[in-house]
Amino acid sequence: MVIYVDGDSCPVKAEVERVATRHGLSVVIVTNGGLRPSSNPMVETVFVAQGLDEADKWIAARAGAGDLVVTGDIPLAATCIAAGALVVQHDGTILSAGNIGPVRASRDLMSELRAADPFHKGSGRGFTRADRTRFLDALEQVLRRPPAQG
Repeated sequence: MVIYVDGDSCPVKAEVERVATRHGLSVVIVTNGGLRPSSNPMVETVFVAQGLDEADKWIAARAGAGDLVVTGDIPLAATCIAAGALVVQHDGTILSAGNIGPVRASRDLMSELRAADPFHKGSGRGFTRADRTRFLDALEQVLRRPPAQG
């Protein structure tokens, strides 16, 4: 298992590194820049070209069965799930083939509503300590699952 982290604006990079190291797992943090690479030998930082969704494209091309992706990006999550990966969002929501459809539909609906309202401000609530705790619980839950039998 490799843990891929959509590193741009990810509030849980340090938590992923700490938990993955304890489990002996490799982490790949993918970013357009602005991050300082970790000195941890279990963590690789990949810098991709500037541009829309370049980090997402890089992760989507590599994540597959048995891997874990940490992202808040629903289209990226859907692509990775289709390739067999599990996804954990920053708030601890575990996304899988069983729930990505409704999550994506809700995201698309909200995008359309925001686009229709020229006075809409903000993108939702902030990241909280409770979100961080839920993320850590979800990450441990996913990492302790027995491997899928194929």
